[in-house]
Amino acid sequence: MSKLHVFVLIGLILTALIAFPATAFAQDEGEESEGFVQSILTKGGPIGWVIILLSVATLALIIEFGVNVRADKICPPELIDEVEALLEEDEYQEALELCESEPNFVTRSLAAGLPRLNEGYSKVKEAMEAAAGVEAVKLQQKVSWMLFLSNVAPMLGLFGTVSGMITAFQTIVTLGAKVTPADLAGGISAALVTTFLGLLVAIPAVTAYQYFRNKATRISIHFAEVLEEMTERFRNR
Repeated sequence: MSKLHVFVLIGLILTALIAFPATAFAQDEGEESEGFVQSILTKGGPIGWVIILLSVATLALIIEFGVNVRADKICPPELIDEVEALLEEDEYQEALELCESEPNFVTRSLAAGLPRLNEGYSKVKEAMEAAAGVEAVKLQQKVSWMLFLSNVAPMLGLFGTVSGMITAFQTIVTLGAKVTPADLAGGISAALVTTFLGLLVAIPAVTAYQYFRNKATRISIHFAEVLEEMTERFRNR
């Protein structure tokens, strides 16, 4: 089992720990599981549907990052080998053209340094390190969309909670002494459902974010080492 599967499984388990008590409570009250799901979808209101849409976006990002946030996907090893072969033959112009035609983390960094070969090793290394730093930031920014979702979902849930409680208190003000628990149920249900949905999205999202952030960092370090090896050949040039 890959690390991606492990982290996604942890997220699903944590989510299930939240979902199970509410589901069990609904079944204890004589509701079927389908009725509980329908209740979640209807009582959450517009805010609940927005959070559900965020859950779809979260799942899509997990799949997209799982496929694309990989070293061999960001910069194929065969491309690195091809560039290194050109550098070994001192075909610097051809190497630069190849880097410009196949833009990615490594080739953009290398393309920043190759035009400065006549300025000396230190200038080449400085330019490549600066470009690699920019590429590392871009990779982290891409992954940070998962952090955005993990923050927005519970905040929307909290917004729904406050909105539902306002509705419940407004009912008390309107009906006064005649208020019954049934009159308050709508607002309180909306408050709890949106909180539930927010956590249901946030827990897997924050778990996935931690995993992909660490993976992006490892990829950046790996490519920095690759670029360091490439620049060494320019030291005594």
